[in-house]
Amino acid sequence: MKINTQQFSYEEYASAADLGPADASLLQAAKDAARQAYAPYSRFRVGAALQLANGQRITGANQENASYPVGICAERTALSAASSLYPGVAVETLAVSYDNELGPSQHPITPCGICRQTLAEYQQRFKAPIRLVLGGLSGKVIVIPDAVLLLPLSFSSENMK
Repeated sequence: MKINTQQFSYEEYASAADLGPADASLLQAAKDAARQAYAPYSRFRVGAALQLANGQRITGANQENASYPVGICAERTALSAASSLYPGVAVETLAVSYDNELGPSQHPITPCGICRQTLAEYQQRFKAPIRLVLGGLSGKVIVIPDAVLLLPLSFSSENMK
């Protein structure tokens, strides 16, 4: 038997004010996008903002549905829009923020499992890492250099060959 260990490092900032201008601006775009969420059931509004390799910025917000499985997360909304508007253009950075109408929004949240899988597929497709900038309306912010770090031992198209 062999025991393997996997770990990763990420940056932690006390607040968005400590970020560089590009990351701070992208995180603010994600906060703004959260206001566009359709979240009448959970009242948990999430916004995502993508910085593309061609310099374009795309935002998305979660869209709920009374039939819960039909909803779509902010990250996948933004990724789908980017893929439709700019096919073949890699995503460099994804910022995610949220507004929990029923509680505090003062710490970072991470993408859900489905979004992590989708991010892994985008990275494989473009052969480039996607940085994550994660924060709430206030409080600390974390920056993860490669989205795949959140989904170790992920399933990919390589498994299907």
